[in-house]
Amino acid sequence: MNQLEPNVLKYVWQHSRRDQLWMLVVILLSMPTYFLSLDLPKQIVNGPIQGRGFENPDDTALFMTTYLPLPDWLGGSIQLFPGIELDRISYLFALSLMFLLLVGANGGFKRYINTYKGRMGERLLRRLRFELFDRVLRYPLSRFRRTKPSEIASMIKDEVEPMGNFIGDAFTQPLFLGGQAITGLTFIFIQNVPLGVVTLIVVLFQAWLVPRLRRRLIVLAKQQQVEARQMAGRLGEIVEGIQDVHVNDTSNYERSGISNALSSIFAIRFEIYQRKFYIKYLNNMLIQFLAFLFYAAGGYLAIRGSLDIGQLVAVIAAYKDLPDPIRGLIDYDQQRLNVDARYTQIVEQFAADYLQDASQQAVPDGPIPRLSKGYDITNLQVIDETGSKLIEKASVRIGLDEQVCVIGAVNSGATQFTEVCARILRHSSGRVDLDGRPIDQLPEYITGRRLAYVDGGTYFPQSTIFDALTYVLKNQPRAPAERDEETLREYQIELSEARRAGNSLLDYRADWIDRERIGVASDEDLASRIERILADVDLDDDIRAFGLRGTIDPQHHPELCEHLLAARRRFRAELAANGLADIVEPFEPDQYNNHATVGENLLFGTAVTAAYDPANFATNAAVREVLARTGLEDRLFEMGKEVASTTVELFGDLSPDNPFFDQLDYMAHEEIPEYRAALKRIGGHRLADISPADQSLILKLPFAYSETKNRLGLLDDEMKSMIVEARRRLREAIEALPHPPVNFFDPDRYNPAASVLDNVLLGRISSTVAEAPERVTVSIRKLLTQMELIDDIFRIGLEFNMGSGGKRLSETQRQKLHLARALLKQPDFLIVNQGLNTLDTRSQRQVLENVLAKAKGRDGQRFGIIWAPMTVAYAGLFDRVLVFENGVLTADGAPDALRESSPAYADLVGS
Repeated sequence: MNQLEPNVLKYVWQHSRRDQLWMLVVILLSMPTYFLSLDLPKQIVNGPIQGRGFENPDDTALFMTTYLPLPDWLGGSIQLFPGIELDRISYLFALSLMFLLLVGANGGFKRYINTYKGRMGERLLRRLRFELFDRVLRYPLSRFRRTKPSEIASMIKDEVEPMGNFIGDAFTQPLFLGGQAITGLTFIFIQNVPLGVVTLIVVLFQAWLVPRLRRRLIVLAKQQQVEARQMAGRLGEIVEGIQDVHVNDTSNYERSGISNALSSIFAIRFEIYQRKFYIKYLNNMLIQFLAFLFYAAGGYLAIRGSLDIGQLVAVIAAYKDLPDPIRGLIDYDQQRLNVDARYTQIVEQFAADYLQDASQQAVPDGPIPRLSKGYDITNLQVIDETGSKLIEKASVRIGLDEQVCVIGAVNSGATQFTEVCARILRHSSGRVDLDGRPIDQLPEYITGRRLAYVDGGTYFPQSTIFDALTYVLKNQPRAPAERDEETLREYQIELSEARRAGNSLLDYRADWIDRERIGVASDEDLASRIERILADVDLDDDIRAFGLRGTIDPQHHPELCEHLLAARRRFRAELAANGLADIVEPFEPDQYNNHATVGENLLFGTAVTAAYDPANFATNAAVREVLARTGLEDRLFEMGKEVASTTVELFGDLSPDNPFFDQLDYMAHEEIPEYRAALKRIGGHRLADISPADQSLILKLPFAYSETKNRLGLLDDEMKSMIVEARRRLREAIEALPHPPVNFFDPDRYNPAASVLDNVLLGRISSTVAEAPERVTVSIRKLLTQMELIDDIFRIGLEFNMGSGGKRLSETQRQKLHLARALLKQPDFLIVNQGLNTLDTRSQRQVLENVLAKAKGRDGQRFGIIWAPMTVAYAGLFDRVLVFENGVLTADGAPDALRESSPAYADLVGS
């Protein structure tokens, strides 16, 4: 279905007809009990309370006498139950108990109706959101060039949210409230016609006036929706372009723009509040006017004897319940108008020309065969939305396994040609056939698996490197998820709800990776294939570096952790042989590590919460208590004052860019004035006599102090022994906690909070030896290679979290990753549109040569290439070159032949 139903009520009816009819049945069943609950107070007041029917002490009444009403021509009513004879007191309690039961029944009906319509509303809201998202997936790609992603997300997530409540109420609410209102009005008419007429007049006037007063609210709601959507889009743009904001000092301009948007929204919302509460005030006045009439006129009629007290009490009780359904109906009409306006806007926003047919994104029944033919392009012409001709004329055939380079000057049409071949850009006229069929008629399970496209864009959603690589293989579920009985039942319920909501029935938790398509049978084979591909794009060493800095859980990888512990022991044993004995000092539980800071020596582990990071020891009460008990707190305070005094004296007058500050880890240049002032305040006072703020300021310095690096001569052997003793006591205190926030160093245990590199090292590297960290890293990598653990490190690196948008990787790494996953899917055609433009010339050439060798069958499988490089000098590496000039394909042939026959080619690549 390519068009959304434009009417919200019709949309609701189409997808919830059976549920709505069932609700009608339940509502009709609830009306008799509601009517009886209105009539019963009159019977209680007139009967046992006022004594009607109990004039004599021995009088009794029949309780629950039941008749089947029939017309006279059928013999009249038939008694079904003669009733129970009760005295006055028993009759009072019986009627009261019946009233309580009716109230409970009415509450039960309300609970069931509200729960049922709530589930129905959420189900339809789920359906609507899914249909909107489904339409987004079928948009022509050109639509996304003028649509802000955050606006689409805002519409699907936020703007349809208020519709969830209405969807459940669309038909049930007017039926339920209308039934209650009609029942209440009917009851009032039965008791007294004049009061019923007055009530009806006021209710009709209320129903006429309030919706007219609310029309302006509908207009304001539309304006608020548009303003909020535009602000969401602007916020998304600012976040995406935050680097430009900082680089160009436009933060205040952006603040001003958002402030202006907030001002507009505030003005709209304030007017909504004013009008809404004015209408509420007027509505309440009309309701209370009726109460005035009932008390005044009803009381007068009761005094005159025209209305008995029981009837008056019943009328007032009925009226007490009447405003809620009347107000609810008025609110429903307002909600209907608001939702209708909102739904109309959503339908308009999600309308699109050239919406892809849903069948083109269907899941195929079997394996997808490889292409049997290449491209056949005839009279190609591409015109953009402004009417500019991007490609004016191009006719060419590109066979399978051909390696074609597409070159041209800026705006020549070369890059647009690759986009047409990848079905990124829609051609305006001419014919583009692939595998003997028009490319725009091919389903995505052919183009998405047999074509691979790479451009200069490097956006990746937040995920691991492995997930980013295998994303191209997740086309349909390949193996069901493993579930126990309980989770299987939960899944079956989820599946049933998904079916009723018109959502996808594909299991998201299943194994989606299509290993068979690329010829691998296991995860180990897949990792090996990935490693070879990443080597082709020169990214494998980066992944291993990520692996060395990654963490692993010994419970999930016990064997690997044991191997890494063996690597730790071997690394320590070979320190001298590798020339590292003077630059690496291993951690030992009973020794002070001279290359580590005081804080690191105290903790002797890796903190998993910020409070136990050595940088926060000065404000950690538990750590301070241990230091006080060991007598170390006062010693560290004096040491901190000495560090502060010496630093202020030596570096206080230096400029911020002085290289000395590169070695000053414990104090930043801008903190020097703060410490100078603190030293004047503290003077000769003891730790206990100064403010907590000054205590923390001074105490944080020694925790970041390292004698070998800072060389102020403040640590003697006695002090080191005290720190080692405090380390033992601090560990005892932390291990006594219910959930210890520190993983301690232990020569015989793997630390899950530390990186692989730190686990093998389990020590500190000298900061005074040039390139010491690089030498140690190289030595550890060499050792892991010798122990055949480097492949495991590579797999750990694949689990590296790339961050939002892949921003934890460099631009170059992201471009290499983009190309690697295109190669992983083993396409029939690899299409590259300036995809490696951030790489240096040597790296570009090396990667290109590797890819061309792979395309020509180096690894046993050939594929075609259509490549538009940034550097046209690489055209000579290809078998065939297409040359574009001003949107026209002017030359086509082998590079050597074109050098002689095509001046345009010669001009582009040089002589």
